[in-house]
Amino acid sequence: MPLSRRRFLAASAAGSAATVLGLPAAHADEPAVIRPGDRDYAALAERGYNRRFTARPQRIVLPSTADEVATALEHAVADGLRPAVRSGGHGFEDFVDNDRTQAIIDLRRLSEVRWDDTHRAFSLGAGTQLGAVYDRLDRGWGVTLPAGICKGVGAGGHISGGGYGPLSRRDGLVVDHLYGVEVVTIDAAGKATTILATRDGPHADLWWAHTGGGGGNFGVVTRYLMRSPNSDGADPSRALPKPPGSMLSARLIVPFAAEESFVRFVGNYLAFFEKHSAPGDLDTGLYAPLHLRPGAVGSDILILMDADAPDARTRFDAFVAAVSDGVNPAPILLPVTRSAYAETVSNVYYAAEMPGFRVKTKAAYLRRAYSPDQLRTLYRYLADIRFLGESQVEFLPFGGAINTVAPDATAVPARDSFMKMLIHAAWRLPGDDDRFIAWTRQMYRDIYADTGGVPVPGDRHAGSYINYPDPDLGDPRWNTSGVPWHALYYGANHPRLRRIKSEWDPKTVFQHSLSLDRPDW
Repeated sequence: MPLSRRRFLAASAAGSAATVLGLPAAHADEPAVIRPGDRDYAALAERGYNRRFTARPQRIVLPSTADEVATALEHAVADGLRPAVRSGGHGFEDFVDNDRTQAIIDLRRLSEVRWDDTHRAFSLGAGTQLGAVYDRLDRGWGVTLPAGICKGVGAGGHISGGGYGPLSRRDGLVVDHLYGVEVVTIDAAGKATTILATRDGPHADLWWAHTGGGGGNFGVVTRYLMRSPNSDGADPSRALPKPPGSMLSARLIVPFAAEESFVRFVGNYLAFFEKHSAPGDLDTGLYAPLHLRPGAVGSDILILMDADAPDARTRFDAFVAAVSDGVNPAPILLPVTRSAYAETVSNVYYAAEMPGFRVKTKAAYLRRAYSPDQLRTLYRYLADIRFLGESQVEFLPFGGAINTVAPDATAVPARDSFMKMLIHAAWRLPGDDDRFIAWTRQMYRDIYADTGGVPVPGDRHAGSYINYPDPDLGDPRWNTSGVPWHALYYGANHPRLRRIKSEWDPKTVFQHSLSLDRPDW
């Protein structure tokens, strides 16, 4: 049952008396409430990914159940405190960490992974890190999800924004396997209610909104129910995709090259995936993100391939040959390893730590490869040695099974793209903010100069990904296309998403710099 208001506020003392990071609350039915001056306040307030942004909330609540989430949300609203929700903490923008956030509901304790017999689906707590999801699903039932390569990302925001990763070309987006969502909403009277919305049952619109509508819009997700559409849930071992039995992995090191060789190499890479992005293509078991770093430090491709696919090693070698063709100096292939899926996740997927960078990101979907002029623009910015360090431009293969789903079947409209592009500028010192942010903005603007500085959906581009948010898309100084920000993220799905938000968040309790209630500009 939800806590009384008096007991909720009293829980602050219990939170101060024990180290809350990873330990249970003093009483099973009381969430820990942490306030400024408490021992764990700084660690919890500063656990976000992007050090450009930090909140100083009046309270941080660590619930362990959906009832405790409802209590925390109801009391925040009653006290006039603007709430924000954190699961893994890997947000790139200030959706949680800003000077308007007065109460953070931190979901790290909602970390179960279990089979739910009632709904015949896997139940994932919204605070569960992806690394734990992979481990528990694989060891317990021999299944997996096509989720992200960063093991520390929390399920909460990752799934609600769409979710994709190394197996998505083979198995689709994470939301293509979302059966249900448990979400705490707040009504016009300020009363919190826990709603279970499912694909084929009650509140289907609210379920649909969480298949790509983005986090922090409708309520507080407490858990996800995962079951593939082709499964009835009778057998847990068949309710989600099977992982590869083993995977091939290696890095292809690309020495810094002169402009024409750079254009040739990136052009080869994009051409390969544009050609091999159709559903059912024999290379959909290949995921090979390209990392391009500024200055003379070189770049690399992390190559991952389902080793159980037909002629896997032959196709692996054909990819290396295709991207290396005519490139001087020639890329260097490091030793190729064949490992079990679990071992690949453990040793090759990205570690869970928070690096402590200041970050600015911009992203886009590609329907066609960049033109040589766009690649030369990219080269010009990456050749600038003033930005040596942690920044990079990433190309992330897309398409395959992702593109078998209709653009309105989920809230993710990008179902005909073959690649994602991500500019990930990262630096350490606050004094470098203006310089790196300007570099990022100008690079993006110049790459998309022909379409108003942004990837306007059309023959070549397909907008952007809400889990790589960029408020600049809603700023007419940087988006001169005349196309509103929401068309870049949600396309024709935006009006439906707005209606659902209005229904389930009538007080607009959940707000951030790209929330669905904001105007076009």
